[in-house]
Amino acid sequence: MLYVSYVYICTLMKEKILQKASDLFLNLGFKSVTMDDIASEMGISKKTIYSHFSTKLKLVQASTFYVFDKINSGICDICSGELNPIEEIFTIKSLIMEQLKDEKSSPHYQLQKYYPKIFKLLKDKQFESVNDCVKHNLERGIDQGIYRKEIDLDIITRFYLNGNAGLLNYELFPINRFSTSQLKETFLEYHIRAIATDKGLKILLNILKK
Repeated sequence: MLYVSYVYICTLMKEKILQKASDLFLNLGFKSVTMDDIASEMGISKKTIYSHFSTKLKLVQASTFYVFDKINSGICDICSGELNPIEEIFTIKSLIMEQLKDEKSSPHYQLQKYYPKIFKLLKDKQFESVNDCVKHNLERGIDQGIYRKEIDLDIITRFYLNGNAGLLNYELFPINRFSTSQLKETFLEYHIRAIATDKGLKILLNILKK
């Protein structure tokens, strides 16, 4: 019984550390936040953090996938709802921007620059999870008559995934010139206009007006 209580307390503390670390990393940046900062914010000793995450690298990786899983869960909830495919894809974009704090600290940029191996792992996981989601969105759109029925699902899915990944090319889109929100909004409009029927374009225009 005591052992079960101890395990529960440890699990709870680890979860709290992940929550706080993720929040600080997204708001202030992976590079600038130290283990001391996290300990101070939580009112615990640095030793407590190290008992769960032996290095900052391991905490960064755990926090990255903690946020990824949280976003992925939110996307699943959205996809299980009753939104039409165009509303769905814009709602997912809003969820991602909200979870990433509107990319205040450019977390993707910092992750790619300072933790390239973790960034690569994240990209691979994103491709696995997003691929089926995009294809399902396209299928529903065709069924509902808002996407053109002649589009090639496999090609358009790959166009979408490659284009979305390209937004993270910081040489092409310097972060001091283009906000992530602006890029994603423009890319989504570009994507929908390329595949929508007249019915779909009306839905898109109504969303953009809002």
